[in-house]
Amino acid sequence: MTTAGATTAPSPSTDAANAEAAAAPVTLSAAAPTPDEVVAIARREARILLDPASLRRVAASRAIITDLADDSEPHYGISTGFGALATTFIDPERRAQLQRSLVRSHAAGSGPEVEREVVRALMTLRLSTLMTGRTGIRPVVVETYADVLNAGITPIVHEYGSLGCSGDLAPLAHCALAVMGEGPVRLRDGSLVDAATALADAGIEPVRLQEKEGLALINGTDGMLGQLALAVDDLRLLLSTVDISAAMSVEALLGTDAVFAADLQALRPQAGQAVSAANLRAILDGSPIMASHRTADCTRVQDAYSLRCAPQVHGGARDTLDHALLVASRELASAVDNPVVTLDGRVESNGNFHGAPVAYVLDFLAIVVADVASMSERRIDRMLDPSRNHGLPPFLAHEVGVDSGLMIAQYTAAGIVSELKRLAAPASVDSIPSSAMQEDHVSMGWASARKLRRAIDGLTRVVAVEVMTAARALDLRAPLTPAEATGAVVSLLRESVEGPGPDRFLAPEIEAATEAVRSGAVLRAVENVTGRLR
Repeated sequence: MTTAGATTAPSPSTDAANAEAAAAPVTLSAAAPTPDEVVAIARREARILLDPASLRRVAASRAIITDLADDSEPHYGISTGFGALATTFIDPERRAQLQRSLVRSHAAGSGPEVEREVVRALMTLRLSTLMTGRTGIRPVVVETYADVLNAGITPIVHEYGSLGCSGDLAPLAHCALAVMGEGPVRLRDGSLVDAATALADAGIEPVRLQEKEGLALINGTDGMLGQLALAVDDLRLLLSTVDISAAMSVEALLGTDAVFAADLQALRPQAGQAVSAANLRAILDGSPIMASHRTADCTRVQDAYSLRCAPQVHGGARDTLDHALLVASRELASAVDNPVVTLDGRVESNGNFHGAPVAYVLDFLAIVVADVASMSERRIDRMLDPSRNHGLPPFLAHEVGVDSGLMIAQYTAAGIVSELKRLAAPASVDSIPSSAMQEDHVSMGWASARKLRRAIDGLTRVVAVEVMTAARALDLRAPLTPAEATGAVVSLLRESVEGPGPDRFLAPEIEAATEAVRSGAVLRAVENVTGRLR
């Protein structure tokens, strides 16, 4: 599994689709972007266009802030300090300094660098909120944010620093600092330079912040929400792929597909369960191995839970993902800032920056990931155990006793699953008061997002070990042959992972299988036979 701060590879569908996504610009406006549009910008470098009508609304709300800046009455974030210092009035000539000081002081992250795609996602979402015209920021700031993203300039954001309330303050402050021309950034080629140099080379003028603007750049749930959008993209792929690995295991273990029948699934009308069962039926369709033991000689009444109940577990995971997507879609449609410019022109304090709704579903998905991986690992172990694998050699070894086969590959999967169970402990139930007890309850949503990314990497690796194990088991069933769809996965894997034989260096083969899962190659191999899985 990758460590915190390490780069996690994207999970594209097809090379052609990636190229199309990279070439297709995304227009940001006052309307909510879709999760797919956020992912396209974050992962595939889609160019950002700004809707002119929305920019005019941005300018109109800025006029309200300008008027309030001249008011003798204090207004939070415009003519006062922040957080516990909200009662401190700031003289007009000091307010630009106030905004710069806010960003500099809040850019206080620590630890490893956060992945480039995460930083691009959170910047995209902050830009989306700015485009709603509810933050009171100047259009030039909005345009500069878009220019920085389009130039491939990525501020350095650190692993630690956000409590997920008052927004992801530290991560967003590091981004705002770069737009001011300060702090370190990475260019598109990965080289590390200072922000002033990067902006100058790209022909971008650094922003000189005015009233309210520093606050508007750092007050949002964008870090945790961006990682939720990326997680949805990952899990869509993985939940289809784990249906494939389960089908391969059912076939390799001489299990039955009768339990996946549509009429049986309809007796429990859970939506995700029906989808997963339909996938399993499509993948196993026409399998000679399955047909070989549909005889009176087969005395087994039913398969173990890890085979028989795959649609129920995988389906529950799908339903949870659908709920998370609903929450993400609502959050994408939000204007998260404090204070916020209302539709009728008031400037009001609010609590919409609290990350609880997003944090809860991030934690919920970590539970799902752990359980799906746990079931996958049980199927791996069953294929290696001669007392349960129905005639396959122990550990699928070539020469039993001399060779260990895939014994330790199961250890690897088991070790990951054990960690996933620890990562399933929710971060959102914790809270540490901050800002002199002004911010006395926080969401810890950033931590929920960070551990979910690590968990998704772990699930990818467990599913890869199951695919690799099932492929070897299917080879060992020769002369019986697998279904066309599962056979396509075996053929794909054999391009980089050898079939049964004497023991060899196994780690590179696990990595090759992991990349085949993560890249979507396993899913594409099956869909080339079955058509699109759901």
